[in-house]
Amino acid sequence: MSNLDTADKLFFGGDALTLSGAQGQLTRALDGADDGELFLEYAVSESFAWDDGRLRAASSDTAQGFGLRAIADEATGYAHASELSDAALKRAADTVCAVTRGHKGTLALPPSGTNRALYGTVNPLAEVAFETKTGLLADIDAYLRAKDPRVRQVMVSLAGEWRVVEILRADGNRVADVRPLVRLNIQVMVADGDKQETGSHGTGGREGYTRFIEAGNWRKGADEALRQALVKLDAVPAPAGEMEVVLGPGWPGILLHEAVGHGLEGDFNRKKTSVFSGLMGERVAAPGVTVIDDGTLADRRGSLTIDDEGTPTSATTLIENGILVGYMQDRMNARLMGVKATGNGRRQDFAHRPMPRMTNTYMLNGGHDKDEILSSVKKGLYAVNFGGGQVDITSGKFVFSASEAYLVENGKLGPAVKGATLIGNGADALKRITMVGNDMALDPGIGTCGKDGQGVPVGVGQPTLKIGALTVGGTAA
Repeated sequence: MSNLDTADKLFFGGDALTLSGAQGQLTRALDGADDGELFLEYAVSESFAWDDGRLRAASSDTAQGFGLRAIADEATGYAHASELSDAALKRAADTVCAVTRGHKGTLALPPSGTNRALYGTVNPLAEVAFETKTGLLADIDAYLRAKDPRVRQVMVSLAGEWRVVEILRADGNRVADVRPLVRLNIQVMVADGDKQETGSHGTGGREGYTRFIEAGNWRKGADEALRQALVKLDAVPAPAGEMEVVLGPGWPGILLHEAVGHGLEGDFNRKKTSVFSGLMGERVAAPGVTVIDDGTLADRRGSLTIDDEGTPTSATTLIENGILVGYMQDRMNARLMGVKATGNGRRQDFAHRPMPRMTNTYMLNGGHDKDEILSSVKKGLYAVNFGGGQVDITSGKFVFSASEAYLVENGKLGPAVKGATLIGNGADALKRITMVGNDMALDPGIGTCGKDGQGVPVGVGQPTLKIGALTVGGTAA
């Protein structure tokens, strides 16, 4: 993030939208408001898709625009446009003024500044040649087909974006951020007789393409996707019933994100629609369970130097040793709840208003080794990877499908199973955690979180952990 000079020019607005014009319309729009800002954005992106031995799609896109927001108490006026001009901003100001009519608020102070840089400013689209990117997809396909004769199909996607945001406030405060983002995803289908299975692996982060095109790195991802697919070929139907469940480190933290994380966002708790509403300072998880939301991790997919309101991100402790100690807050909900904004005000793009959202949400290490945890299981399930799932924020109830899981009996790892789903309640599951491992890992950089129709990149993580009892839905007869 940088503080910008006072020349009559916005960071990327061109001549049609001037700083003086923007400042004047913003001041008018926020007259009598409690808070608000002008959010400007310029984004370039590209994606490549490989399937059936050839490049199936290649696309590029450029988008720019602004979002103007005025807040009066709990009411929000929001207008946006892809036209960056003084005239378009005037029309937007005319619209959002309606929310402040008759309201005599005092504008909140701007966020504090920061000089840190959590990621570089490299533009992935300009970093390497088109042929290098498409060649990477072809190399992955050839590698996997040569690796095992059971490979029938290879699907690879590569995507990159370079996003510049600038936030202007009525008092003249200006901040900007340059945000790269890359993701590589590999999916492979294998067949043995009449059995077919798929495996996948993805990786990404706020950086350029360099790390992803290095052969030593993408081969590890290709090997992992193939390993998952081959494991499933020999999987047996999953049992059903209540049993002990061990969750692996890293990506299984998606269950923590969905079943618990959303319930700790400020807006749900201010409106008292979360299962965690009104429980600040009370025990909501087993002793030893500490959950953090941290947007300050360098180069991580869910990290931001500043959030989409201009607030520097932070490492926010949500649950400490089982006790609820914090919520994730944007500026509006923090003001209405009388607490400090935590840098969790996020939006999908300029056409959307910000709201409290997670960044990188994870559970801290405990004191147990993975082998110790598994050896304690008399009869249960070891879930290593997850696919899709559904969560009800109000009740905390969830259903998640395990894409890779194993039976555990008398402390011994058994065969892989297919068709296993985990069913439960997030708040209840937190209290049933009996052992927390010492092998905390973050996911490889693939998460996207949806809320109110908006998707934003996020990260998850956790160590191996044991839940004493959880309902497993299975397919065994």
